[in-house]
Amino acid sequence: MISRIDLRGAAFPEGGIDRDLLPRAELDVEAALEKVRPICDDVRHRGTAALIDYAHRFDGVAIERVRVPAAALERALAELDPAVRAALEESIRRARLVHREQRRTDHTTQVVPGGTVTERWVPVERVGLYVPGGRSVYPSSVVMNVVPAQEAGVDSMAVASPPQAEFGGLPHPTILAACALLGVDEVYAAGGAQAVAMFAYGTEDCRPVAMVTGPGNIFVAAAKRLLKGRIGIDAEAGPTEIAILADATADPVHVAADLISQAEHDPLAASVLVTDSEELAAAVEKELDVQLAATKHVEDRIRPALSGRQSGIVLVDGLEQGLAVVDAYAAEHLEIQTEDAAAVAARVRNAGAIFVGAFAPVSLGDYAAGSNHVLPTGGCACHSSGLSVQSFLRGIHVVDYSREALAEIAGHVVTLAEAEDLPAHGAAVKARFDWKVPPSK
Repeated sequence: MISRIDLRGAAFPEGGIDRDLLPRAELDVEAALEKVRPICDDVRHRGTAALIDYAHRFDGVAIERVRVPAAALERALAELDPAVRAALEESIRRARLVHREQRRTDHTTQVVPGGTVTERWVPVERVGLYVPGGRSVYPSSVVMNVVPAQEAGVDSMAVASPPQAEFGGLPHPTILAACALLGVDEVYAAGGAQAVAMFAYGTEDCRPVAMVTGPGNIFVAAAKRLLKGRIGIDAEAGPTEIAILADATADPVHVAADLISQAEHDPLAASVLVTDSEELAAAVEKELDVQLAATKHVEDRIRPALSGRQSGIVLVDGLEQGLAVVDAYAAEHLEIQTEDAAAVAARVRNAGAIFVGAFAPVSLGDYAAGSNHVLPTGGCACHSSGLSVQSFLRGIHVVDYSREALAEIAGHVVTLAEAEDLPAHGAAVKARFDWKVPPSK
C-alpha cells in the first residue's frame, strides 16, 4: 500500500538531498489562480450577492444572507455536547498559556546620548480567520486562529467557514459554538476563494481586513496568493503532512497509527516514515494493514493518501542521513521516535512543529498540547513558521534623535547620501544646521 524509497548506500546523494527525491503531493496553485481570479473579481464588484451565488454553486445551499445571526451562535453554544465543550475549553486554556508567553514588549536602544531607536509591537487592526468545512469539521482551527490573534491584541476579527446544507446554510454548529465560546460574534457562512475575497475587498456586511489566516483547500491557497499584498497572509497552506524519524526502538503500532491519523484528513495528505531499520519498516507495513481493518474513512481518504506519491517509507543508513532527509523534507509535523529523542529533536532545523518521543503524537498538537496546529506545509517550514502571536504583530521602529545626536552623525549621513547620488538626502540633514555640517567623529 505504501511505497518505499531506498536511499541506503550509494543511493544517498553525495551533495545533499534534493527535495524532488522525496514524497510530496502535487499542488498546482498556479493553475488554480486562473480559476479563482474571476471569483475574486466577482466578489469585489458584486459583494454579498456573489457570495450567495457561490454558496449555491459550490456548496449546494440556498442562503439569503452571509453573516451568521447572533442567535445562531448562542443556540450552537447552548446545544453543544457538554463533553465537547469541556474539551474545547481545555484546548483554549492550554493554547492561551502558550500563546500568552509569546507576547513581545517594546524595547528601546540608546544608540548615542540623545539618540534612541524603539521597536514597538503593534497588533494588526482587523483580521479574517478562515476555518475549513469540507470533509471534516474543525472547531480546533477556530481555537488555533482566534487565540493567538486575541493574545496579540487584535481589536477586530471575523471568522468565515463554508455553509452546510445539513445545517440550513450555516457553518457547522460546532464551529459556531467554538466562536461563541471564544467571544467571536462576527461569523460568515462563506468558503473557498470567495471567502478570502470577501475579507480582502469587503462587502455590504463585512469590512475589509488587513490579514487573512487559516488553512484551506487549493482554491483558498490560490486566493491568498492572488490577493497577497492587498492583505497579509500567514501561508499558502497545502495538504497536511507528517514525517516520522524513527529507529529500531520505535513501536510499529505507534508509528502506523500516526501515519494513518494524518492520512485521515484528505486523499492528498502525506504520511512519510524515515528510518534506518528495515525491520521497523516491515513491521509498520504489516501494522498498517491491521489497523486499517478497524478504521473509518479508509477507502475515500486513508488508502488513497497512503498509496499516493506523497506518502512513503524512506530507508536510510543511519541517524545522520535520517536527519538530512527530514531537514530536506521540512515537514509540517515531524515526530521523533528514536533513542534519546529529545537530543535528536534539538538537531532538527526544518519543521513546522516537532513532536518528541512516544507520547507526543501529532494528534496531541492538533487539539490540546497548547501549541498551534496552523503550520507551514509543502516544504515551507524551511523558511516559514506556524501561526503564533507574532503573526499578528508588526514591529515599528521609532527613531528619536536630539539636535546634538544628529549633529554627531550628520557628516556620515551626507557622505553616504552623496555616495548613492542622492544629494537631496544629504541636503535634508544640512538644512537643520544652516547648511553647515560638523564633521562626524
